[in-house]
Amino acid sequence: MSPTRDEQHWMYRNMVTSRRFEETIAKIYFEGKTPVFNMANGPIPGEMHLSDGQEPVAVGVCAHLTPEDVVTATHRPHHQAIAKGVDLDKMAAEIFGKTTGLSGGRGGHMHIFDPDVNFACSGIIAQGMGPAVGAALSRKMQGKPGVAVAFLGEGAVNQGAWHEAMNLAAVWKLPFVCVIEDNAWGISVAKSTATSIANNADRAAAYGIPGTRIEGNDPYAIYEAAGAAIARARAGEGPSLIEVETYRLAGHFMGDAEGYRPEGEKDALFEKDPIPKMRAKLLADGVASEAELDAIEAESAARVEAAIKFARESADPAPEDALTAVFAA
Repeated sequence: MSPTRDEQHWMYRNMVTSRRFEETIAKIYFEGKTPVFNMANGPIPGEMHLSDGQEPVAVGVCAHLTPEDVVTATHRPHHQAIAKGVDLDKMAAEIFGKTTGLSGGRGGHMHIFDPDVNFACSGIIAQGMGPAVGAALSRKMQGKPGVAVAFLGEGAVNQGAWHEAMNLAAVWKLPFVCVIEDNAWGISVAKSTATSIANNADRAAAYGIPGTRIEGNDPYAIYEAAGAAIARARAGEGPSLIEVETYRLAGHFMGDAEGYRPEGEKDALFEKDPIPKMRAKLLADGVASEAELDAIEAESAARVEAAIKFARESADPAPEDALTAVFAA
């Protein structure tokens, strides 16, 4: 299964949009946080986790999804949110903590929620597994169309919640796909230090479901594997597990000194940057011209600029609304 020309253009557009969005957010994030870094200062307070380098995972999977399909993601969610079709203006406003944000500015960048396209994420490790499997169960019980996809990092696979959810998804033969983004680092802990198995895709055998590992952060290989898994789920054949070797080009969070990385690792990763690699392939295969790709990049930059402008100009929440939508016993 290969992506069509239009799908390849869509994949590249969303990868570029995600990268431009995060590059812009990264610059703004440090406003008010220098010369002494204070996470609480500036127009974007709190932690910020970037997905630079992991864009192929989002587009390769989401190219097969529709708004009725459910996606749950992690604390590093921007690439998946953009590929799933989350409103970019409202997402930017949410990150800025503005009233026009997806949740009125209450959730921030780790808790993006857009019911219009069935997207949600959480800062809690492996937290998206239960809601995604639950969404898959609801669709099966009600006879409704749609599949559920949970994205998570390789470190989350060691959580008990992951195993419990995978077991139930397999037992109930749910329309569910688990996608593991293996960027080799759980915050500052190497995968080899924390995980007893080299390939998490091999764990699929414990649940009697297909497991596939994709090397090289290849959007085309991801597209093919995701297409097979999602088609299997839609056909009522049950869940699948996909693990992707991907690359975290930024630190775990903005301000991370990354002293744990071996010398030369980041330089080597930047040489594998998936965006220029995909651009080169599109040109080499004759799928796009220089002018077409330049236009896509310009459109992405304009879209991001408009979203940031919308966020900056939106109103701040009123102090008296701090307890609105907060549930208390």
